[in-house]
Amino acid sequence: MQEKNDTVSGRAEATRPGSGPRVLVAAASKHGSTWEIATSLAHDLIDCAAGRAIGLDAVAVPVEQQPDPSSFDAVLLGSAVYVGRWLEPAREFASTHLTSLRGRPVWLFSSGPIGAPPFPPDEPHDAQPIGTMLSARGHRVFPGRLEKERLSIGERAMVTAMRAPLGDFRDWAMVHAWAEEIASAVARESGAPAAPGDRA
Repeated sequence: MQEKNDTVSGRAEATRPGSGPRVLVAAASKHGSTWEIATSLAHDLIDCAAGRAIGLDAVAVPVEQQPDPSSFDAVLLGSAVYVGRWLEPAREFASTHLTSLRGRPVWLFSSGPIGAPPFPPDEPHDAQPIGTMLSARGHRVFPGRLEKERLSIGERAMVTAMRAPLGDFRDWAMVHAWAEEIASAVARESGAPAAPGDRA
């Protein structure tokens, strides 16, 4: 089962300005988990060795706020996963900004698997078609969080019926490592040298 996670706070999570490439981390979230992953990615992109080396700037913005991808050098687009699918706001964002997104490096991420690893190998149904549509450089699936107190009555009933494992299964080391990979790739795209030893 994929996690029914996530609500957004409704505000952009800004980071300190840099002098190098700008990266947008846009995410659709319902109970907060995917939004927290998005904000962590934005901060990690700046604070990792490769990000610091090129003065990278990053900002996390809910897709509902319709940030303009054309103002950024690269985009990370992510969503919580419901019954094997991305949330509708994330799918709509990809379609609405198709031209701008195809004109810059894009990576996708999903928040969903719960329980102890190994996680099911299946990716969200949307990942491949959206990735193809946007010419995305890659897609990463992160473990998610499932806590009953954050769910609606209907969601709680489904979780109970399916005996879904409860808890926070997010792997922050995995999130940080991916941010380093992306920062190194953005450095190569921009022609700026990445930190020694960084590879995407």
